[in-house]
Amino acid sequence: MEKQKFLSFNLGITDTAVISLQHVAEVVQISLAEICAVPQVPSCVLGIYNWRGEMLWLVDLEEMLGYPSLSQGGNFLSKMMAIVLEIEGKFLGLLVRQSMDIEWLDVSQMTSPSADLFYSKMIPFLRGYFINNTNDMMFNLDAVEIIQSPMWAIHNSSEIF
Repeated sequence: MEKQKFLSFNLGITDTAVISLQHVAEVVQISLAEICAVPQVPSCVLGIYNWRGEMLWLVDLEEMLGYPSLSQGGNFLSKMMAIVLEIEGKFLGLLVRQSMDIEWLDVSQMTSPSADLFYSKMIPFLRGYFINNTNDMMFNLDAVEIIQSPMWAIHNSSEIF
């Protein structure tokens, strides 16, 4: 058995996702009023946020993965949770409905994703999935793929962050 720690959180109305704790720098509660919108970025990018005196780009993770945007309907809360990912000195905030729990999961029990089970937008960011003890699927998201996504490359090959 090769158990690792993961952060679990809700995705959409009924789904659960996990992301490896090794890439989670912090989980912070953010007031939407504190997010500064930025023009000409992908629609899933909500804007920037002052995090520890740094500019932190915030992404609507659900919209990025093919779910309805968190801002649609009545489910946009005045305060959201942001999972701050860090890879090689780059930070990105993923806005989610709510956190969360720490899960110890056996990575040898992870199943590879098949394209017919998931939104096509989700596949590039999915390492696989686990089946928990209540037989629910938990999507294992790849923090490295999320941060290094070509989606963040904008005009003239410059990057968002």
